[in-house]
Amino acid sequence: MNETENLRSDNLSQLTHELNRLADFFEKGRDYERMVYQLWNAKDILGHLTFWHESFARNLSDVANGIQPHPLKGKLSEVNESSVETTKLVPIKTLIERLSVAQRTIEQYIFMSSITQIPYKKGARDYSPEEHLEIVSHHIRKHMNDLDKVYQTEIR
Repeated sequence: MNETENLRSDNLSQLTHELNRLADFFEKGRDYERMVYQLWNAKDILGHLTFWHESFARNLSDVANGIQPHPLKGKLSEVNESSVETTKLVPIKTLIERLSVAQRTIEQYIFMSSITQIPYKKGARDYSPEEHLEIVSHHIRKHMNDLDKVYQTEIR
């Protein structure tokens, strides 16, 4: 493996770790309606992360297959609001399954040497696969840390 492939592999491993942490959290049978942020409860965060992970997988798959990607568009706040609204009624189990499907898509295509840039959102710059993996891992980690803070007082 060359340096880029090593970095990609390390970043993918980190992403897998964060997704496993997330799945573990939502398999504990807790009260996931507990508010974590002013407008979002724990389940809303899962929906938000699933929405974005599916977008990453879809854009990566499109690039890999020579299809014009259609990244999410709108202000970040609007897209984030939509991420929660469109997943609000989806059961947790289904959201975790959708996350897994998206991750398998990412794993399928992320090592293709022809992929040098992946769209993120309309109006934002594209990212290298290494950057994109790192950004997504950081995004999940940030929300997981916030979830852990809110749920730390719960008896385990």
